[in-house]
Amino acid sequence: MEKDRPDGRSPNQLRPLACSRSVLHRAHGSATWAQGETKVLAAVYGPKAGTKKNENPEKASIEVIWKPNTGHIGQVEKEYEMILKRTLESICIRTIYPNTTTSVIVQASLALPWVHSSFSLWVFRSHVVHDDGALLPCAINAACAALVDAGIPLKHLAVAICCSVTDSSCIILDPTKHEEEKSKAFAYLVFPNATVSVLPEGSVQVGSEPMAHGIITSVTQGAMSVDDYLHCLERGRATSLRLSEFLRKNMEPKSTSEASKAG
Repeated sequence: MEKDRPDGRSPNQLRPLACSRSVLHRAHGSATWAQGETKVLAAVYGPKAGTKKNENPEKASIEVIWKPNTGHIGQVEKEYEMILKRTLESICIRTIYPNTTTSVIVQASLALPWVHSSFSLWVFRSHVVHDDGALLPCAINAACAALVDAGIPLKHLAVAICCSVTDSSCIILDPTKHEEEKSKAFAYLVFPNATVSVLPEGSVQVGSEPMAHGIITSVTQGAMSVDDYLHCLERGRATSLRLSEFLRKNMEPKSTSEASKAG
């Protein structure tokens, strides 16, 4: 039986959402995303000419840098970087600006970075915000909003959500850190929002892909049954509609000027 949670939410209820764009003046695009007490800042720099070694010069390259609150980057953060990179590459139209690199920097704090050179010397003035669960989905949502703010050409946006499975096989949405730690498993799910696209003026509209009605990224941790996973997908897909509507409303105010930012 599903019960209300310690913070009073129902199993299907999200924490309060907040999104702000253009929060950093020296970045080409930036955004903050908050779900409850979990807050993430994402900044986009580029496209810049040239790609790194082992990247295809016939396509645009996406570089993701995860900045931990303190100390050096660990194994978990490296995995987050890889997941973010693959997710963002799947939604960006990488043929429009070939042989370029766009850098996406993610910081799980209210930090104010500024760039000393054109690449990656960063100085942070940090007011650390507590990671209260669903950190990677919040980072994906922040990065997508920052890409829109930078005018990077996208096939569509993506929205991410976390679903956790309790010991009693109850599925709960958007868990707090405490709920994540107590769960037997959880899934990070990323769904496409095909109703929003960002294309430079005069570009040919990219056709829809089979993935546009499915799922972009799925990452699980812990042991869950097939039925539990399918229930997570069902809950996550239904919630993605609410997240998409929230994201769409936050994209609207600057929609007329987005195309001029990239290039």
